[in-house]
Amino acid sequence: MSHRTLPLIALACAAAFALAGCDAAKRSFGLGKQAPDEFQVVSRAPLSVPPDFGLRPPQPGAARPQEEEPRDAAAALLLGGAAGGSGISPSLQTILDQAGTAGADPAIRARINEDNAILAADTSFTDRLIFWRPPPDTSVVVDAATEAQRLAENAATGLPPTAGITPIIEEREKAIFEDLF
Repeated sequence: MSHRTLPLIALACAAAFALAGCDAAKRSFGLGKQAPDEFQVVSRAPLSVPPDFGLRPPQPGAARPQEEEPRDAAAALLLGGAAGGSGISPSLQTILDQAGTAGADPAIRARINEDNAILAADTSFTDRLIFWRPPPDTSVVVDAATEAQRLAENAATGLPPTAGITPIIEEREKAIFEDLF
């Protein structure tokens, strides 16, 4: 080595050390760590598909097996499964048979509703304490004598029976303590 190359080597080493601390220089030389952008990373399904030996190559012009006719889809929705079937797979049917559901009462829902209706009709002591007032009567009572007179007047003048206002009997408002004593 000559005495002229030695300063050039020293200068190149100094420049390399000076640039090693700079992030921009590290990135330009490909030495820096580059994390992927989390918004551009997309997970994809694996490309390998396990073999299914039950599949056969499609025949030209044959209907596609994964496409269901609308009529069959509607029948499956209405009948609860395949058209004309029970909609229960053989494995589920086996489980139900082992659980002893074959002897289940088909009218159990009606019996439960009947029992609940009896319980709902029974008012307990606490219900009578909380709801001590009967619900207000919202029915309308027609004044029979006035209504008969109105209908007779409508018939005499040739008006239809629905013409005019139907007279009703209005209840007076009760006093504050009237129901208590």
